[in-house]
Amino acid sequence: MFRAPFWRAVTALVVTAISLTLALASAPRLGLDLRGGTQLVFETRDSPTVKADAAATDRALDVLRQRADALGVVDPTLVRSGERRIIVELPGVLDPRQAAEVIGRTAQLAFHPVLGDRGEARDENGGPLELGPAAMTGDSVRDAVEQSDPQRGPGWWVRMDFRDAAAWQRLTGAAACEAPGDPKRRIAIVLDEEVISSPPLDGSIACQAGIPGGSADITGSFSHEEARNLAVLIKGGALPVPLTMVEQRTVGPTLGEAAIEASAKAAVVGLMLTAVFIVAVYRLSGLLATIALACYGVISYAALVAMGATFTLPGLAGFVLAIGMAIDANVLVFERAREEYVRGRGLRMALHRGFKNAWSAIADSNITTLIAAGLLFWLASGPVKGFGVTLAVGVLASLVSAMLITRVLAEGVIGRIGPRVSGLGTPGAVRTWLTRRDPQLMRAGRMWLGVAAALVAVSVAGLLARGLNFGVEFTGGRLVEFATARPISSDVAGQAVSGAGYPSAVVQASDEGVSVRAGGLDGDDVARIEQALERQAGEVTKQREEFVGPSLGEELRRNALIALGVAMAMQLLYLAARFRWTFGAAAVLALLVDALVVLGLFAWLGKPVDGIFLAAMLTIVGYSVNDKVVVFDRVRELLAAGQPLAASVNGAILQTLPRTVNTGLGALFILLALMAFGGDSLRDFAMALVTGIVVGTLSSAFVAGPAAIALDRR
Repeated sequence: MFRAPFWRAVTALVVTAISLTLALASAPRLGLDLRGGTQLVFETRDSPTVKADAAATDRALDVLRQRADALGVVDPTLVRSGERRIIVELPGVLDPRQAAEVIGRTAQLAFHPVLGDRGEARDENGGPLELGPAAMTGDSVRDAVEQSDPQRGPGWWVRMDFRDAAAWQRLTGAAACEAPGDPKRRIAIVLDEEVISSPPLDGSIACQAGIPGGSADITGSFSHEEARNLAVLIKGGALPVPLTMVEQRTVGPTLGEAAIEASAKAAVVGLMLTAVFIVAVYRLSGLLATIALACYGVISYAALVAMGATFTLPGLAGFVLAIGMAIDANVLVFERAREEYVRGRGLRMALHRGFKNAWSAIADSNITTLIAAGLLFWLASGPVKGFGVTLAVGVLASLVSAMLITRVLAEGVIGRIGPRVSGLGTPGAVRTWLTRRDPQLMRAGRMWLGVAAALVAVSVAGLLARGLNFGVEFTGGRLVEFATARPISSDVAGQAVSGAGYPSAVVQASDEGVSVRAGGLDGDDVARIEQALERQAGEVTKQREEFVGPSLGEELRRNALIALGVAMAMQLLYLAARFRWTFGAAAVLALLVDALVVLGLFAWLGKPVDGIFLAAMLTIVGYSVNDKVVVFDRVRELLAAGQPLAASVNGAILQTLPRTVNTGLGALFILLALMAFGGDSLRDFAMALVTGIVVGTLSSAFVAGPAAIALDRR
């Protein structure tokens, strides 16, 4: 009896100490949506000579990395995603037009002889040129750097050093054989099929002698920035395959700072409310659980930092939300311990059996949540992946918190205090009321299913009548959010945007600013819209910009449907394996009711459906199945004791209702804090989860229970 508690205590101490050390010694890695900057996602395309496979994408990645380094971006991140995609993160770069132009430009550089002045090409001054076949390519260039010299006059040029000095000398030597003033005495430098410079050779260069030494200057009317960008493109080399930008996100640093502050407030307020609630319900045991909950926060944060995970805005929401979910395991244990104490067991034995009997439901419910987190990681895009990682780490950390740290603290105290002070010696107000009234909920099973059918009908009507307001992430297009010096109405903002030439754009205005969403917008269009808004609202600052290509939007929309479908199927398979297939089918039927009600609410309210909403839906799936697992786990126990199914379902609902109420309230405190402090996107996220938790809790009793009985009869 001594060894197990001792080693549990040692393990808890070691885990907490290591986590605290990591948390204090390591700095978190913030995503661009929290520190400001631009994220670009490029997709490689097949060229006539090269297939865009993983090897070609890796070569393109090397070229992009050289360009980002040459631009002087601090701590850029470039990674390959899948076989054809490259994700580029540029902290501090807030002009996506410049970033995309320099980083992703194809940069096919070539040097052509000029055959005359009657061709279809145009020189840098707009004059016609006839070009011969390319004599040299950008691969021949060893280095390129922008230069200026006051003694040569104003302006900038680009100095090039060639690897193949002989080829350059042959090309210039052949051109030097033409008479001065003849167009054929020029060398055309072509970048991406555009002549950027076509200087004539100096008259002193003799025929066939050419320019020796392997160096040359590209001259023209370049500003410093233009010369630097051109040098970056030439030095970085030509991309092996063409690139297409399929996604772009830009977030200003002030928006990121506000998001961090809002999430921190939500975490502190939510944790305080949850702590007060659980101490009020479970007294000293609740206080010990609160201490373990603080350890949970340290453990999960340290795990994320040690993994090198990137903290994103949805990830912070997942971190805050997991605080509420982490209390679930503690509540399950304490409620089982209360039941055992009421049956006449001593306080220490009741606690021991509480941990033992609650383990099955805790394991099942956490596995279902991990399924949802895994689907988010594999099928979601952008910052929403961070939510999946944070949620998964939070689930595992909550197991350590509840089953190890809470147990060590409770076993060290229980037995030295009285039952009433412990909080486990009374059945609780909810359980006492239910025991006294003993409501027979399943007698009205058909009525509950009818109410659920009516709710589904209202939701489906909303989906058919109003449809879902898919965000840019799922439809493709560009979304730009502006902060304005003074508030303006949606009508005024819409007229300004329409007057700038974009009548089909969706414009929304609030006290915080204006958002504009439309397909086909480019960087220049955004600049014109910003100028139009400035005439109506004073100074305008672009806070956030997102672009998703139509092909990627279609892919993300398809992945969202796949994620929801796979989540339902996996939950059904898992529940069918752990319980009867009728229980799994009843749980998934209730799950469909939960999902349709949330979708219907967002359809009727016109709320945006985007990646963060997908995260909320999959979290609802995990939470809802979690709740139903707890009920059906208790049904299985009562069936084993010989009770009929209807009585077992009714008894299981009544016996688990205190846990359901306490867990739901713990999560709701966190979500209400997110709604209060989290901003528009997280407010919608919290609204979806609040609806899902309330409906999911009710559907466990009034849909899953009656459905299981009906399916069993058939």
